[in-house]
Amino acid sequence: MLTTALHTLRARWPAFIGSFIALSLGAALLTVTGLALASSLDAAKRTPERFAAAPVVVRGQDTLRVHTPSGERTKELARPRPVPDALTARLKDLGPVVEDRSFPVRVHGSRGPGDRSPGSRGPGDLIGHPWSTAAFAPYRIDAGRAPRAADEVVVTGGWAAPGDRVRTDRGTLRVVGTVPRLGFEDAVFFTDARAARLSPVSVQLAVDAEVSAVREAVRDAVRDSVPGSAGVRVLAGDDRRYADADPDRDREALTALNALFGTAGGVSAFVSVFVVASTFAFAVAQRRREFGLLRTAGATPGQLRRMVLGEALAVGVLASATGCLLGAYAAPHLAAQVVEEGLAPAWFTIGEHTWPYHMAFWTGLAVALCGATAAAWRAGRTSPVEALREASADTGTMTRGRWVCGAGLLLTALVTLVVALAGDPGDLLHRKTYVSRPMLLIAAAALLAPVVVRPSARLLTWLPARLPGATGLLARENTAAGVRRTAAVAAPVLVTVALAGSLLGAVATLDEAKAAEVRERTAAAFVVTAPSGTGFDAAAVDRLRAVPGAEVSPTSSTAVYALEDGVALIRSDARAVAGPGALTATTRLPLAAGKVADLDDRSIIVNEEWAEHTVGRSVRIWLGDGTRKTLRVAAVMHTGTGDNGVYVTAANAAGAPVDRVDVALADGADADAVAAGLRGAVTPVGGRVASGDEWAAAASPGSRGTTRAGLFLVLGIALLYTGISVVNTMLTATSDRARELTVLRLTGATDRQVLRLLAVESLTVTAVGALLGLLVAGLNLAGMAAALHLLTAPVTPVVPWTAVTTTAAICAALTTAAALTSATLLLRRRAVARE
Repeated sequence: MLTTALHTLRARWPAFIGSFIALSLGAALLTVTGLALASSLDAAKRTPERFAAAPVVVRGQDTLRVHTPSGERTKELARPRPVPDALTARLKDLGPVVEDRSFPVRVHGSRGPGDRSPGSRGPGDLIGHPWSTAAFAPYRIDAGRAPRAADEVVVTGGWAAPGDRVRTDRGTLRVVGTVPRLGFEDAVFFTDARAARLSPVSVQLAVDAEVSAVREAVRDAVRDSVPGSAGVRVLAGDDRRYADADPDRDREALTALNALFGTAGGVSAFVSVFVVASTFAFAVAQRRREFGLLRTAGATPGQLRRMVLGEALAVGVLASATGCLLGAYAAPHLAAQVVEEGLAPAWFTIGEHTWPYHMAFWTGLAVALCGATAAAWRAGRTSPVEALREASADTGTMTRGRWVCGAGLLLTALVTLVVALAGDPGDLLHRKTYVSRPMLLIAAAALLAPVVVRPSARLLTWLPARLPGATGLLARENTAAGVRRTAAVAAPVLVTVALAGSLLGAVATLDEAKAAEVRERTAAAFVVTAPSGTGFDAAAVDRLRAVPGAEVSPTSSTAVYALEDGVALIRSDARAVAGPGALTATTRLPLAAGKVADLDDRSIIVNEEWAEHTVGRSVRIWLGDGTRKTLRVAAVMHTGTGDNGVYVTAANAAGAPVDRVDVALADGADADAVAAGLRGAVTPVGGRVASGDEWAAAASPGSRGTTRAGLFLVLGIALLYTGISVVNTMLTATSDRARELTVLRLTGATDRQVLRLLAVESLTVTAVGALLGLLVAGLNLAGMAAALHLLTAPVTPVVPWTAVTTTAAICAALTTAAALTSATLLLRRRAVARE
């Protein structure tokens, strides 16, 4: 039967174009995904940047290490400890020691570096350093001279020249020299004395001495029990990269990139199977007379199944090979694009690997055979009497297997949703969950679609069928009678609309819930924030306290660490407050138990995600600098969306500077006067004053760039597959309706009327698919809304109507264009034949 399958494939190749293109694109995407994954796994470690020419770097303790029965657990400390003075003195006996300092500098106005780099946060953002550290990169002056006075600086790049004066949050600076930009940061170098005043704490030193001597000095300090020497790291060779800002940024970027491509690959495989299965199922339904003739000629059910699987095998081999070639060509271009968009490190390229090609080829072949299996089984059940059948109305569209699979998937989706809501509602808010869960409902809806196609079509065409003329009536009857054709076209529309509504709606709903939480917690009239990465000194806080009519609540950003179940070291973001009284005046905490007033230096406010969250019980934690403490639970907050964090007092903040001051108005205070006083107090040090509503809007977390890119990539893939499936199915279905269209012409219908009828049918079928897709998206968003309600973060589900409408409109345009194009060519050939 393989020979017969090849002859059939050659004779009916238009019917398999959609499957071929879908499989080719799927294999190409899997090839690209595999090559990107292989290249990221084999990527070389990042080399040192700022300290590439430094002999040795000594860094204070920056890692918390906790021994557990399952091994050592580590977490990066929120507040790294400085190198102790006693150890620094010993290191100075070995050679010159240079203290390193880094702090942000914001350029006011439109001036500043014009492009983004990993070390800067955007145009106008600089990183300040002492001039003595410039030689370790190394930076070399290409114009001007080194800074000598407090207001003199040297800058990287060509955005400023010697003699320029630049207004910054550190005062007006005079540029006296420039150095070439090395690509990893936009730096501004001050004198060592000025840098020490701007950033008093230094957590790492560059030592000009032998590595072995430095290591021995550190070991001696630990052995002599020098306070703060435990955990000090000696960095040499490639390890000096850990002295750079955000040394793990490349690894984190590659992890996000792998997640992005992994999601795209998974959706691609799912939609590929969907499209191939739909195409083969529709092709088998259209060929029932052909199969009936083969059965009459003596073909056995097994031979028919092998023939259909042989067709799938041939299509799969050709499509997978083509996809591998396309993937090899596209991978380098895609790598360059993700680097340009900032989703991958600048050095990322595609390497030489072979296993991604094997994975893509055999996966594509497996997808083809899996997609055709159900159709092959149905083909084998064709009886010889089908050769005599001639009916326009479809019957028997819902087989027992389809009922079982569809109902089983629907039941599985609903049961798992209920189990998640009852056990761990927070799991429904994770990206991997809200990306994968819609696929269960989509598959169930597609399998059960023939059940609702007829009533949905009649409902959507109720009004057109009552309008003057026969177009609406014929469209309703044709759509309802051709259940297989309608379901085959509606299924890919269902996939795309459901994915658009579910994924974008889930992200928007979660963002709205988080924004509502921020708004609800903010009771302050004004919020004063320090420049990013810095804090207010005691003098600035005192000036804020002195503003008439202002009740201030200074807080610091820190973190605490807890060991759960004796094996998992968990980091929780924390806010350190000056006292509970000021906190209650400016913040509304979502408490589940306890009182904010009970918070003191020996207690902590936690949330319900903590293993121990009973008021009055004690918890063992580590502070942001690694100090171990036992604190009493003073109050417990609801879990919410997971951003509630914990609260401690300033005594447990490990020296974290005040980076935010919430301000409430005293009775009778004038808001404008208070705002003016606050600005006067912090403007000289770069602070920013915003109203409570403005701060809440700016602080509301949104989806990250990689998340948005991943979702749009997934939706783009789904829309592309939808176009392939819809166009292929409509071309095949319309060409098979030649006799029906001829009858319409013989009864007096004009070509324009026939085309109008097909256009209305196409729009009706698209509307059926969009309606089912909206139903699936609604169920998914309802599940997320229920989870948020259980987590005490109630929100109305956000339906992305713009995206859904656009997606449905594109599907409608593709469906209508394919139907009209095929019908126009068919009517033209008939007209020529009559002549």
